[in-house]
Amino acid sequence: MMIPRRSAPSLALATLATLAALTLATLLVATPAQAQMTDVPQRRTIAARRDPFASALPSWSEQIRVRESWLDKRHEMLLGMMRRHDLQMWIVVNEEFHNDPLAEFIAPPRLYTGNRDFFIFVDTGGTALRRIAVTGYSEDNLKRWFESPDEPRPITTVLPELVKRYQPKRIALGSGGKRGVTRSLSHDTWVDLTTLIGPDAPQRVVPAADLIEEYLDTRIPEEMPYYTRAVQLTESLARRALSNEVIVPGKTTVGEVRNWLYDALWAAGVRTWFQPDLRVQRRGMGKASSRGFLAVAPESTVIRRGDVVHLDFGISVMGFDTDWQKMAYVLKAGERDVPAGLKAAMKNSHTLQDVMMKTYSRPGVPVADVYDSTMADMKRRGITAMIYSHPIGNQGHGLGAAIDFRSAQRPELGASGKKLRKGSYISIELNTRTPVAEWEGQDVFVMFEDDAHLTDDGWVFFRPRQESWYLIR
Repeated sequence: MMIPRRSAPSLALATLATLAALTLATLLVATPAQAQMTDVPQRRTIAARRDPFASALPSWSEQIRVRESWLDKRHEMLLGMMRRHDLQMWIVVNEEFHNDPLAEFIAPPRLYTGNRDFFIFVDTGGTALRRIAVTGYSEDNLKRWFESPDEPRPITTVLPELVKRYQPKRIALGSGGKRGVTRSLSHDTWVDLTTLIGPDAPQRVVPAADLIEEYLDTRIPEEMPYYTRAVQLTESLARRALSNEVIVPGKTTVGEVRNWLYDALWAAGVRTWFQPDLRVQRRGMGKASSRGFLAVAPESTVIRRGDVVHLDFGISVMGFDTDWQKMAYVLKAGERDVPAGLKAAMKNSHTLQDVMMKTYSRPGVPVADVYDSTMADMKRRGITAMIYSHPIGNQGHGLGAAIDFRSAQRPELGASGKKLRKGSYISIELNTRTPVAEWEGQDVFVMFEDDAHLTDDGWVFFRPRQESWYLIR
């Protein structure tokens, strides 16, 4: 449970958190009689112990301190970014219980519950960026990065004063963008801000989308060790989910694997940004599709021997999201290894990864060129492929250059789309479809998703890729 920033010191926070956890545990434990009185369906429970890699993550208070230390370097970069986009003022507004997704990345990652909290960045024309926080309540940590008086002054006074003093030509607000994080400003707040800016607000106010994209797509070296730990935990939980620790062939359902993952997230002290998905392929089973992709399996699906099981899973921790897809095979009675046709199918997906990541991806290359060249290469090799890789980092579907069949050649981005940015994080998401002889020529999808970062020599995985099928015995 998150405690509002107006609350007591850290010892009190720990006490409150402990009491909340005990209360929740009490509520969740029901007697047999109580269980009969509910409408909650009974299910087989698979215990999810704490993952050993969760211990590599810092405590919550340490996570906050680490993330706050990143603000120094991020704010140092911001003035140059604003000038590249010809912006003299940038305003981020956090609404009480309707948080702006940017707030935790431009201010200390704590809760803000002051109705409306304003974070204003001003290019004064000098060498330093002026930073002002107009909040409902005084917050000690804000003073390290923002002008934040003990007795907050209202935005109705502060903003007109700043506009009058600095006369910014272009004031960036979170409206008019094409993504949620770039169009987060509510209509009422937009009306109030433009009224305070003055009658010439229509000529001054512009969307902050391009600035937000550069800010969120720019990684700093200090973040990488912590993101690597997050990916490592994601990998470990995915491996465990696709193993006999969780799956008993002929008994375990897709829904039970999902529930185990939710409980494993709880045990690890992290959360997720999307529902874990499983897809099941089976010899002789028709291919169910959704929006051009292999469809997610119903929760009632029982995982059987001979099945191919795919998992799509990610975690959220320390202001980062991960995204991970892996493949498992359930051995049939008497089998000791995966059929050769499935091994060949996985090799095709490895080839697709290698070509896209190492042959054609380099900093500064347009994403459409990477996509077109990779797909042409796959055609020459006779591999049926799909690519739908997306930026990742602060959000699972992040801002930046996507190597994706849907966005590589969007008209509004120009003929070749966006260009790859060195240091960017991406989710290498793709698949190949291969006819498998052991399945009487039935196509099998091998879908991978691995988080990577861009170097001068192409994309580099944070963790080694899956080289062979996970086996469920």
